[in-house]
Amino acid sequence: MSRTNLGAPEPVVRGSAAVPRSRPPSYLLAGERLATGVVEISDDPAVLERGGFWAVVVDFEGALRCVRFADVRPAPAAGAAALSRGPWRGPDARSWATSLDRAAYVAGATTIRERIAAGDVYEVNLCRLLSAPLPPAGPGGEPVEPDPAALAAILAAGNPAPYALTLDVPEAGLRIAGASPELFLARDGDVVHSGPIKGTGRSVRDLRDKDVAENIMIVDLVRNDLGRVARTGSVAVPALCAVEHHPGLVHLVSTVRARLRSGVGWPELLEAACPPGSVSGAPKSSALRIIGELEPGPRGPYCGGIGWVDADSGRGWLSVGIRTFWFGADRLWFGTGAAVTWGSDPLGEWHETELKAHRLVGLASG
Repeated sequence: MSRTNLGAPEPVVRGSAAVPRSRPPSYLLAGERLATGVVEISDDPAVLERGGFWAVVVDFEGALRCVRFADVRPAPAAGAAALSRGPWRGPDARSWATSLDRAAYVAGATTIRERIAAGDVYEVNLCRLLSAPLPPAGPGGEPVEPDPAALAAILAAGNPAPYALTLDVPEAGLRIAGASPELFLARDGDVVHSGPIKGTGRSVRDLRDKDVAENIMIVDLVRNDLGRVARTGSVAVPALCAVEHHPGLVHLVSTVRARLRSGVGWPELLEAACPPGSVSGAPKSSALRIIGELEPGPRGPYCGGIGWVDADSGRGWLSVGIRTFWFGADRLWFGTGAAVTWGSDPLGEWHETELKAHRLVGLASG
């Protein structure tokens, strides 16, 4: 694959400091775009209005990392496979650990139902993180470096997704292979769309009244979030509880659309919408407080927003960071969760987290 910047190493800019780059070029592969040549890393959302093409990752807890690239071109026909350094070598399927085991998850879901009965909240998305150690060495004993593209190629073949994304920028601490089916925010000028998913089953027959109720509650939450930055009367719901088919399961998906007020850009939009309502709960403030009490640690990029922004054209999209793997601390990480409502069966919600994880964790362990 041809690459730009073949002369002197291009510096990476962090604030006012320039750091020479000595490793192969970092990149973002998203949709039909391949971006290379990192020139700036920032945690300031205002840069997304300044110009340039940016990868954007906002953690569930709100930490933001924006990476500006010098070169954007059509993605290679082979996709992530063209960027991988070799075949994917995943962790042993028996080595995955979970931040909440079945007993702890069921107890947490039971507590949420009690909080709902007390009137504290209507819905809480309870999540757990899975992680497994990466293989310590290759077949010849050589060190194994994380290769998001190799994993992303496996995901693309076995679990294609509308918001699939590969991001490998180790200098920003970002090594991600995502197969998200869910749109968090898409912007084209002053028009914004969100596509919240709520309601999951193996088939349409598995979807219940509870799933519809979940979806409608979250649609109301997203309408309220976008309404904080939208022109009066512009928030609309073009689609409500549409069925979407994905590998191994089905979802209920709605669409919320709004037109931004004059002077509103990505900083204000992110402040209003983060974290995504579909993976927090309603009311969002109460749900986030309960999540902080029940989940043993931060979610990080899982359930955050991951995508790209072209500040020159005013376009971009962020997926909800679900069905997403990331590398950190010599481990591979993945998150899974389910929405708990008064109509939930706590053990049934545990099984939903297993359903969402089963196919993808199996692919990553293959």
